[in-house]
Amino acid sequence: MGTSAGALSSLLLGMMLTYTPGALGANPGLVARITDKGLEYVAQEELVALQSKLHDITLPDFSGDVKIKYIGNAHYEFHSLDIHSCELLGSALKPLPSHGLHFSISDSFIRVKGKWKVRKRILKLDGSFDVKVKGITISVNLLLGSEPSGRPKVAVSSCSSAIRDVEVHMSGDLGWLLNLFHHQIESKFRRVLESKICKIIQDSVTSDLQPYLQTLPVTMEMDIFAGIDYSLMEAPQATAEILDVMFKGEIFSRDHRSPVAFLAPVMSLPEEHSRMIYFAISNYAFNTASLVYHKVGFLNFSITDDMVPPTSNIRLTTKSFRAFFPRLARLYPNMNLELQGTVVSAPFLNFSPGNLSSAAQLEIEAFVLLPNSIKEPVFRLGVATNVSVMLTFNTSKITGFLKPAKMQVELKESKVGVFNVELLEALLNYYLLNTLYPKVNEKLTEGFPLPLLKRIQLYDPVLQIHKDFLFLGTNVRYLRV
Repeated sequence: MGTSAGALSSLLLGMMLTYTPGALGANPGLVARITDKGLEYVAQEELVALQSKLHDITLPDFSGDVKIKYIGNAHYEFHSLDIHSCELLGSALKPLPSHGLHFSISDSFIRVKGKWKVRKRILKLDGSFDVKVKGITISVNLLLGSEPSGRPKVAVSSCSSAIRDVEVHMSGDLGWLLNLFHHQIESKFRRVLESKICKIIQDSVTSDLQPYLQTLPVTMEMDIFAGIDYSLMEAPQATAEILDVMFKGEIFSRDHRSPVAFLAPVMSLPEEHSRMIYFAISNYAFNTASLVYHKVGFLNFSITDDMVPPTSNIRLTTKSFRAFFPRLARLYPNMNLELQGTVVSAPFLNFSPGNLSSAAQLEIEAFVLLPNSIKEPVFRLGVATNVSVMLTFNTSKITGFLKPAKMQVELKESKVGVFNVELLEALLNYYLLNTLYPKVNEKLTEGFPLPLLKRIQLYDPVLQIHKDFLFLGTNVRYLRV
């Protein structure tokens, strides 16, 4: 991909990773917002990339005939044109409401060197020249949208350039010749360069940036169970100060994707502008993830006696239950037990200002392990537990950590009589704290990937928790290769 499109595509348009039409009236699960501060940074990066690109282009030769006073008509040629140096000093990237983006460059300078020839009948002159092009101004409108295939597109809807002054300095003792027709030559240079500038930009967008956007994947794999859908819900929306990109933000099963029975909530984003980029991530993203992992039984578990610590006073044997559950010990003497736990329904994440929490309902069924691998069900427990969720952020993703609270256990059903379930709470607490929660936390450390490309580093983040969504603000740094 061309360097002039690198910064812009990586930070701004590269955020539009994919697009498939969303349901009519649906809300995004994820919004990426770039502010004036972010756009200013993009403009600076694009200026550096464009300046580098200018050194690589080839300017066309041009020639013509000119009428020189006292001499008559003469034919001239300018060839081997090379951009020797350039300084693009001022740039701006602004949202263009209901359209896309406006990119401008002002007060810039280019120095071109080359060779010239002048021919008048048998008279032939040649030499070298040096052209200083001053006061270059470029104005480009970029239209942001989507292809019928569902991927993002960008097009140059308008481009104009102007040059304030052109100075031609020719080698040799030809001051008299320069004075005779330098105005015609400078005018020609101005027209050639003005047309070439917009062509460079148009070609860069058409040949580099747009084809690159068409290679972006539709989804991203998270692990063997889940993928994330970054499809655009609609075209990016520009206002006077910000550009919003609305993503579906849905976690789906890689094995079999099915429609989600609930919609993403409406997110009212706060008016924050101190960071370059903001991400609003609704509970829809996290709760669709919970559906996926619940469906594959990620949180289901079983406990056998060999998993109980040796120092525990309670063993998963019928003998250990004799004191408080004598009937069980009489019916199944000296036999091992197994507890099988399932999560009743996918636990959803609850958002409230400054707080994240979740409530899980579990069912735990106890089996006596009979000979020949037969499992006899004997009782069933209901377990309710609440957890608070701590979130952290690194340079590319949001990670989490569960902090559990006390559980409540009740006897739902028993085929061998009633017993005091509180005696099992210590065993269940040990397992949940040392096995199940660490398993969930290990998955949470893998994190929620943000829709950015590899060459972007995020830093100086601030994280806010609002009703139904997280609001993450961060600055960015473009990593050069």
